[in-house]
Amino acid sequence: MSTKIYVGNLSFNVNDQTLSDKFAAFGSVQSAKIIMDRDTNRSKGFGFVEMSNSNEASAAINSLNGSDFGGRSMTVNEAKPMVPRDNKRY
Repeated sequence: MSTKIYVGNLSFNVNDQTLSDKFAAFGSVQSAKIIMDRDTNRSKGFGFVEMSNSNEASAAINSLNGSDFGGRSMTVNEAKPMVPRDNKRY
C-alpha cells in the first residue's frame, strides 16, 4: 500500500522532478507534486510525495525531516487526510 508524505518549508525553486529525485534515494516514488498558487502560478512552498510502501516512506521521513534542501530545513511527515472546508468567498 502506498504512503503519502507531506513535505513543507521548501524553496520556491523546487519543482516536481527535483522533489521526486530527492525521495527516490529511499525507494520507489509513485508521484511528487509541488502545490502551486492558482493566482500567481508560484510554488506555495510545500508538496506531497507518494511512495510505494510504508517502509520506504518511513525511511525517507526519518532521514529527510529537518534536513537542508535548497537552503531551507524541510518538514517531512506522513500526510494527514484532507479535511473538507467551507469555501465561502466574501
